[in-house]
Amino acid sequence: MPASEAYFEFLCRMGDNTLILGHRVSEWCGHAPVIEEDIALANTALDLIGQTQMWLGLAAEVEGKGRSADDLAMLRDAWDFRNALLVEQPNGDFGQTLMRQFLFDAWHLVMLKGLMSSSEPRVAEIAAKAIKEVTYHVERSGDTVIGLGDGTEVSHAKMQAALDLLWPYVGELFVADKVDTAMTEAGIAPDLAELRTAFDAHIGAVMAEATLTIPDSRFAHKGGRTGTQHSEHLGHILTQMQWLQRAYPGASW
Repeated sequence: MPASEAYFEFLCRMGDNTLILGHRVSEWCGHAPVIEEDIALANTALDLIGQTQMWLGLAAEVEGKGRSADDLAMLRDAWDFRNALLVEQPNGDFGQTLMRQFLFDAWHLVMLKGLMSSSEPRVAEIAAKAIKEVTYHVERSGDTVIGLGDGTEVSHAKMQAALDLLWPYVGELFVADKVDTAMTEAGIAPDLAELRTAFDAHIGAVMAEATLTIPDSRFAHKGGRTGTQHSEHLGHILTQMQWLQRAYPGASW
């Protein structure tokens, strides 16, 4: 795979992760259990969408086909998206949403730390800007996981169920393919395997404080981001997210 193609793919992965999770989180707007959480989740979604603009904007430049970040976000079909399966999982109850958020945030933080040393200045710049928001995201989601996990019997049970449900999707975040290998060899992105130690240490500390048990890692999912392995959830997300653009192509306000 040519370096430029691998680079475009990598940028789409970063942007698609934040885009799809940002949309998922935004679904809580007006529906969160308390107004403080409603506002906090809306702000998290806005942060993620803002990061999407940077990643997909750079991806469009690298592709060089005249597409914009909006084109990549709104006009691709489900099989062309490269997000991890974790971020497209349903919100479920509030505990499931926060568990999904924390697992992604913990990965996102170690990834951005690695990208700050990228050989590509634009990537390093985006990472440096995004990490300020993500540092807050992971603190907030981690504190909430602890509070609910070490809370009542009901909240503890729901958080353990959420962890059991979502943990199998974590493995995909650290399984390198030819794109990841090309990016590591070019110095653009860190070695995924090297990120796992820091990730596991962070997750382990939070789950211990939350009195939650991490499932057996042997059952961790090792899916790929080929575009053909997305669940039916992504199609539902895109139906909502892309409806206006597809109903009124090229419309402007």
